This record gives sequence, C-alpha cells and structure tokens, in this order.
Amino acid sequence: MSETGFYSLKAERPGGKTFDFADLKGKPVLIVNVASKCGFTPQYKGLQALYDKYKDQGLEILGFPCNQFGGQEPADDGGIQEFCTLNHGVTFPLMKKSDVNGDNTNEVYKWLKAEKSGLLGLTRIKWNFEKFLVDKNGKVVQRWASTTTPEAIDTEIAKII
Repeated sequence: MSETGFYSLKAERPGGKTFDFADLKGKPVLIVNVASKCGFTPQYKGLQALYDKYKDQGLEILGFPCNQFGGQEPADDGGIQEFCTLNHGVTFPLMKKSDVNGDNTNEVYKWLKAEKSGLLGLTRIKWNFEKFLVDKNGKVVQRWASTTTPEAIDTEIAKII
C-alpha cells in the first residue's frame, strides 16, 4: 500500500481529535456525507441498522456532516452528535463538519472522488447521503447516490465482509 492510499488518510473528529484511517486496515468501510435537516436524514436509521448488523464482522461506517447542500446541516459538531444520538440512535463515528466539494474539500473526499466518479463521470458530490464503499484492502468498490437507501446496499456490503 502506498503512502497516498486510503490508509494514509486522516479526518478531524469533533473536539480536536484525529481519526487515523490506518486503524481501518482489513475492514470494509462505508463513508457517507450526512446532514440533519435533509429529506434523506431518515437514512441515519438505515445506516445504524447496517452498522449494528455488520460491525461485529468488521464494518465501519464514517459520517461526514456537511452544510454545502441547501444549508441542511446548520448545527455545530456537538449539536449534530446530539441530534444523531437522540433521534436516530447513531453509534458509528461522526467526523467534524467539513466540505465535500470546492476549495476546502476535506482530504478524505478529495481521495474518494478521485477514486470513484459518479454518474456520467462527474466527481462532485451532488447531495447529502452519497455513499462510498471501501473494501478490506482500501479500494473504493462502489459509489451510490443519495436516493439509494442503506437497505439497498446491504447485499453489496455482505459480499465484501
């Protein structure tokens, strides 16, 4: 694995902590840009259900709160965490709120978009709750649009567990 791959990435967690992707070696990972005030927000429950189903087999889900789509994530990191825990029972890790498009795109999303473009070869994230599935070797194997529910990708996750 080169030093520029998936396992060289880091993401900021709320409270100034760093999430080191080297800790994800050998695990399938689902990465989702999330928001609390979106029509797709109920997908948090589906994501949590996937996490509950597969976490003992190594699945990690990482949520990246983002306010770039219709201002649908206005809260601060503490408010986001509280909302997700109280309303959706989220126990998978949420990163610090950040950008997934534009000049200030976080390094994780720069890498993901370079690895797997979306529909018609477009790399930009179109809306909240786009999903990237990374296999146990740190390779992006799938990318889904916001409209694809967590339940619909269960079989794809099961294949790489």
